[in-house]
Amino acid sequence: MSKMSFLKDVLICSLGAYGGPEAHIGIFIDQLVTKKKYLSEEELIELVALCSILPGPTSTQSIVAVGHKVGGPLLAFLTMLVWALPVLIVMTILSFVYQVFDALEISTQGLKYIGPMAVGFIVVAAFKITKKVVNSWMTGLLMIFAATVTYFVHAPWIFPVLLIMGGAVSIIASGEKDLWNKVVLNPPWRYLIAFIVFALGGLLLATVFENPLIDLFERFYRYGYLVFGGGQVVVPVMYNELVEVTALMTHGEFLTGYGLVQGLPGPMFSFSAYAGGLSYRDGGVFLQTVAAAIGGIGIFLPGLLLIFFVYPVWENLKKVKAIKISLKGINAVAGGLIAVAAVTLMQNSGFSIDNLLVTGVTIILLFTKKVPAPIIVLFALALGFIL
Repeated sequence: MSKMSFLKDVLICSLGAYGGPEAHIGIFIDQLVTKKKYLSEEELIELVALCSILPGPTSTQSIVAVGHKVGGPLLAFLTMLVWALPVLIVMTILSFVYQVFDALEISTQGLKYIGPMAVGFIVVAAFKITKKVVNSWMTGLLMIFAATVTYFVHAPWIFPVLLIMGGAVSIIASGEKDLWNKVVLNPPWRYLIAFIVFALGGLLLATVFENPLIDLFERFYRYGYLVFGGGQVVVPVMYNELVEVTALMTHGEFLTGYGLVQGLPGPMFSFSAYAGGLSYRDGGVFLQTVAAAIGGIGIFLPGLLLIFFVYPVWENLKKVKAIKISLKGINAVAGGLIAVAAVTLMQNSGFSIDNLLVTGVTIILLFTKKVPAPIIVLFALALGFIL
């Protein structure tokens, strides 16, 4: 099959992918495995496992890895663009929603139920992830510990420390021997070097120049390499820094964007374009658009560089026991971060009767799986403007 044909299939996946990494994998199996047979289902599941080990957006890295398998690095890069660009453009446009409402003298109160609805999505994500990752007393304790610490400590450094700790505890508690069995890798080091250069260079430049756009890139790039699992996991990291620490966005603006992205197909990391744009809304249309682009590029770039570095050596890398074992602890900590985010966001949204009803109905509809996510978002929008 031609590379253009593959990219058309990627676009079909992008336009039909609702509901986070788990739902996205279902679309990949249907379109890329069953219909077009680019790879076997077993190969796809292995790639998903690989991308779960890596920081970054799991479903994005998975489909990029498929592109790499089908046509090498160039097709992998084009896959990334086709998969993420449509929803990034839409979220960039949505970052202007508050200015448009002000210009047209439309009350933003019409968006008031998007926040409580978004809390419902986060509660369901927390429940599903808890059910998935808590499978022993150790993972349960790690999750509770991570949730408790992040509830009281809001410093950005706490997230990587807890994730590393979770992986280390999991390795130590396993009691297995020969965890770091030697394998021959010969990886393409240039991608790892680029990953480190962007991480350290961004941090250095942000410290030296104190330029808002450089600072924005460093912040979103850091989100990209701190997060394991997907869009839901990045919520507590971004909320803590953008709303509570730097006050670049209000609680309502953050939840509105997160709620709106639930109604759109494609990767949930596209929320970064909305957040980046909105955090620079006083800079004019051009600079706000640039900030949205920086948010999108920044958060996707580390995951892209890592999959380019790791995928060529995946067959040998998956033989390293410690990598698979550490994932149990890392996922348990991530589950704790999401659980406490659900609690914090509910508190900040307020416990009025109407907010609780919208959150409750959203949770029920998501668990029944009878109403698609975009319809729930439209329902919350309509309810807000009607009432």
